[in-house]
Amino acid sequence: MIINTGGRTDTVQYYTQWLLNRFAEGYVLSRNPLFPNKVTRYELTPDKVDCVVFCSKNYKPILPRIHEITDRFPTYFHYTITAYGKDIEPGVPAIEESMETLITLSESVGRQRLAWRYDPVLLTKKYTIKQHLETFEHMAEKLAPYIDRCIFGFVEMYKKLESNMPELIPLTMQDQDALAEGLGFIAQKYGIFLQTCGMHGDFTRYGIHSSACMTLDMLGKANGILFKDLKHKGGRQGCHCMESRDIGAYDTCMNGCKYCYANKNPQRAFENYKYHDSASPLLLGRPKPKDQLLQGAQKSFKAPLKPGKRGQTQRGISI
Repeated sequence: MIINTGGRTDTVQYYTQWLLNRFAEGYVLSRNPLFPNKVTRYELTPDKVDCVVFCSKNYKPILPRIHEITDRFPTYFHYTITAYGKDIEPGVPAIEESMETLITLSESVGRQRLAWRYDPVLLTKKYTIKQHLETFEHMAEKLAPYIDRCIFGFVEMYKKLESNMPELIPLTMQDQDALAEGLGFIAQKYGIFLQTCGMHGDFTRYGIHSSACMTLDMLGKANGILFKDLKHKGGRQGCHCMESRDIGAYDTCMNGCKYCYANKNPQRAFENYKYHDSASPLLLGRPKPKDQLLQGAQKSFKAPLKPGKRGQTQRGISI
């Protein structure tokens, strides 16, 4: 089973101690967002977790202790650094600071386990195609030696975004093509493997790979693990990622990004934070007497070791 720590919230930035506590104690509880009385328990032990996947916009809070997880589990890290400033991402560090943190993270965990996310790509009067390409090249030049790949996607025009970002300029097909061509050219210039995720459209003519951002092949190569050849169901339309279990909670990320799908509104995350207890097995609050506690199914995706393959473990380490 794959554990996802950052799909619903930026756990790394705002709930670092809680996350470390959960892995130290060996289990976590996750409340079902659709049926709040249902709470699922997942064991956070090396025999039950194939890989731990992180996604954050600021790894600085966890850097001094990230080894507490990487020493015990296969891992993969997504680091989102975009072209936007505080007007769109008020809780996110500045670009230069973020890049320095990414470099430090890469030196700690290895570039093969680290993907830079330039996502989502959106347009306003300030953030033009020209601005995106200039900023992307500035970052690509610096980050290329420290990443496994770069993943990008165009912003999804859902209803909430219309009220949260009235300044948003809808992307035309011509806009998407111009951005893809520019991003692809820059990526090739600096030797970066560039791919899309959860996005329609074929941009392979620009050297852009169409793939998922969390596949067993990707996680396996990063950690020296052989996984089974399984179908990747994804979590939404157009997504081809391997299924995972998210241990976060919606409406808890205080980054305040205007394009965020995980918060109903930025203020609610700050209101919910008062219910957070780093010693609790739940991200928000504690289990209630009327909660229905379920044991999560944790099937391994690892391929069985073949007879006669002596001298290697699943992670490719000689023994």
